[in-house]
Amino acid sequence: MWRRFTSLPLFFSHLQQVRRADELKICQAFCTEIVKPPVEGESNSRRNNPFVAFVLGGPGSGKGTQCLKIAETFGFDHIGAGDLLRKEMHSDSENGAMIQKLMKEGSIAPSEVTVKLIKKAIESAENRKFLIDGFPRSEENRVAYERIIGAEPNFVLFFDCPEEVMVKRVLNRNEGRVDDNEHTVKERLKVYKAITLPVANHYAKKGKLYKVDGTGTQEEIFERVRPIFASLSTLDSASRGSGKVCIPSPYFTGMLLL
Repeated sequence: MWRRFTSLPLFFSHLQQVRRADELKICQAFCTEIVKPPVEGESNSRRNNPFVAFVLGGPGSGKGTQCLKIAETFGFDHIGAGDLLRKEMHSDSENGAMIQKLMKEGSIAPSEVTVKLIKKAIESAENRKFLIDGFPRSEENRVAYERIIGAEPNFVLFFDCPEEVMVKRVLNRNEGRVDDNEHTVKERLKVYKAITLPVANHYAKKGKLYKVDGTGTQEEIFERVRPIFASLSTLDSASRGSGKVCIPSPYFTGMLLL
């Protein structure tokens, strides 16, 4: 009897080891392995693929605010395509003059120019985790990104918000934009539905879209976002050194309503 009793600690130690192994297997089951062949002459640091999340949503959906909270809480770099274009526009570069001319004409910068600015921002950063805010805005943007970068995003965060809520938010914010009136905001929403929602649908069909309810206060929305990125941190710790990037199962894989 005494012999069996003294062996109990060893028995429970074995159970704990089995449990840890099972937990690791569960984490690995949710891993997405992203394999990219190294480019000749590429440095070792550049062979470590960055973790990229696109953040999409209509004007007033709260994506910019939530990006700031995610970046601060989980250590991501926040890249805004519009910010990059504005910064380039005020530079003395050839692209800067071209972007300024296009904006004066009411046109948009070519996808290739925008993607190359994003690529430069990623490659020059010390961090390897990025939120790309408000991009891609169109299928043309998406195709250009995947062609130039040579990879898809790890996942897409989509803020789903009723039109009336987005209109109210845009009209209530004090940004001094001359186009922030009800008519122009609704026109912007029409453009968003026509050219940006197909991008979200593309990634939804591929099982890469995380749809988040964008209604409520900033804090309430962030509490819906937090578990996604907390899961990323947990799964990444479990798979560190395995050559895999872990992401939890998508919360939404169906088609969005156009």
